[in-house]
Amino acid sequence: METENILYTDGSCIGNPGPGGWASIIIINDIKTTLSGSDEKTTNNKMEITAVIKGLEQFPKNSSVKIFTDSEYVINTMTKNWKRNTNLDLWNRLDSLVINRTIEWNWVKGHSGNKLNDEADLIANGEAKKIIEKKKLTHLNKEGNAQMVDTSTKGITERIAIVSGKILMKKETLDTALEGNLKKGDLFSVAKTSGINAAKWTHLLIPMCHPIPVSNVVIDIVPNHDLPGLEITSTVKANWNTGVEMEAFTAVSITCLTIFDMCKSLDKSMKIEDIHLVHKAGGASGEYIYS
Repeated sequence: METENILYTDGSCIGNPGPGGWASIIIINDIKTTLSGSDEKTTNNKMEITAVIKGLEQFPKNSSVKIFTDSEYVINTMTKNWKRNTNLDLWNRLDSLVINRTIEWNWVKGHSGNKLNDEADLIANGEAKKIIEKKKLTHLNKEGNAQMVDTSTKGITERIAIVSGKILMKKETLDTALEGNLKKGDLFSVAKTSGINAAKWTHLLIPMCHPIPVSNVVIDIVPNHDLPGLEITSTVKANWNTGVEMEAFTAVSITCLTIFDMCKSLDKSMKIEDIHLVHKAGGASGEYIYS
């Protein structure tokens, strides 16, 4: 007796582009399996193709599969040769799966009462909504009031954060600072020390920050005669269960303020600007690189 292979698929996207989800319902001889996944930044079309790909991967080569989807985009591209202007990588993956299988394509009208199609739609939407839920502000409770985030369930990993910023000043001010002729002393050693201290005491300045046992803080101050001014970078590391981005931000900010304090008798027009996160690593959210 020939095996009956059925696949229901759907994709969803909130915003389009935006966070999206996909779902595949696989039925082999009345045994149902469900697969699903998500992408933080995608499109509805990408999720619809992905659902078919992920589902078809579960069927062996040379098998016959009946595919049901409410995606005209997928159905018409595969059966009516609609032009493939985008998502070529996904279409190539789908082609490589289809060529080794016998496919019966079936279009289902969405939200028409088809139980399995509605189930796939519900799961795909749920995957997209999970991303939205994860991105909600964790420093607010259900009532919208400020709260400290409970990090007790988070794993201890190496955390790294790099933040940079600039302080612009007159050329004469920069020259005096570099010559070491400031009345308040050596600009670089004092400013670096203040930045390191700031990183270690961030939790006393920002109410909802956790005390973090930082393992290393490095402050780099580099003259830039084209600005003219100084470019400041802080690198903060810790083996802990929450990130050190705020420590790195605080380090750069206080370093800049210390420079302002030490140079203000010469130049009150100095400007602090462009403080931003350059890189972070570690934790559930993974790596971030500024681009």
